[in-house]
Order: sequence, then structure tokens, then C-alpha cells
Amino acid sequence: MSATIIGADGQARCAWCAATADYVAYHDTEWGFPVSDDRRLFEKLCLEGFQAGLSWRTILEKRENFRAAFCGFDWEQVARFGAADVARFLRDAGIVRHRGKIEAVINNARRMREMVAQEGSLAAYVWRFEPERSAAPQRISTSAVSVALSKDLKKRGWRFVGPTTVYAFMQAMGLVNDHAEVCSVRAAAERAREGFRVAV
Repeated sequence: MSATIIGADGQARCAWCAATADYVAYHDTEWGFPVSDDRRLFEKLCLEGFQAGLSWRTILEKRENFRAAFCGFDWEQVARFGAADVARFLRDAGIVRHRGKIEAVINNARRMREMVAQEGSLAAYVWRFEPERSAAPQRISTSAVSVALSKDLKKRGWRFVGPTTVYAFMQAMGLVNDHAEVCSVRAAAERAREGFRVAV
């Protein structure tokens, strides 16, 4: 199977974009581009956790509902949620109604507080795990780095952060650039990564 497809605009894109037109904007402007904003990073990690066992299309279609439900992924607010909020979310058809994943977001918001206190920011912590840059995209679902990052997050008490989820997060937030070699976006994502610095 080809690693790319040609879009209506004549541009080559990663083949997974063929699943739905909704993927194109996400692929072209977000996936693989570096992120240092803690709220965006927290959102991406939470949404990758919700995606486990589901299609990314489901999550992308519900993303605005997730943002509304979880206060724009303001972890300070989410960390104060309790059992009544979990019950409310389980009645919300606009999000994925999975108790374990919902409770994981609330737990991880509390761990996020600790992360910021200990490491300065989630960004500073995560970017320390940036692997050596590869000349070619990786067509894998886990890596030695995602295993190590997953293990460390779990040690810190985070949930729904298995190696596969963490690798998808690494792809989404630009820690790795897995755009196909001839994808029209790969070079732009790489240039963004080359000029990227985490604010201290």
C-alpha cells in the first residue's frame, strides 16, 4: 500500500488522510508540528487516551465537545472535578462515555499539577524525551522512547498512557515527524521542528 495519496489539490499527503476529508486540515496544520503550550499538550495526551480502541475520526469529530466538557483542558479546573462530574460526563453523548478514560483525565490533571511543580512544565519534561531525528518516517506504533516515556508517566501516577498511546501523542505533538517521505507537509513540519525551542 502506498504511503501517500494525491489530494484534490494535487498535493501528496500521508495515506491515512484518505479516511475522511476532516483529516486533511488536521494533517496539514497540526500533526507532526512541534507544540510547547502545556494546555495543548495536555489536551493532546488526553485525547490520545480517549482514542484508545477507537478511530481518530471519532475523537476529532468530538474534539470541540471534549474541550467544552473539560474546560478547554485547563488542568487546574479539571483537577477539581469529582464523582458528580464523572456521572455528568457519562450522560454526555457529545464525548466518549468511558468511565475509565474520564477518570483518567481527572487523575492526570492532578498529576499535571505535580508535573508543573516538579519539572516547570509538561513541555520541558516531554521534550527531554525527543529521540534522535530519523531521516525517514517510522511506520511503527511504539518505540523505545514511547516505552520509556510511558513507563515514567505511569511511575508518576498518570493513567491511559501506554506505549502506543504515547507514541501517537509523540506523532501528534511533533516529538517525531512521521509524515511520509514524499508527503507535501513533511518538509514544513521538519522546518518547524528545526527552529523549535521550548521556552524555559
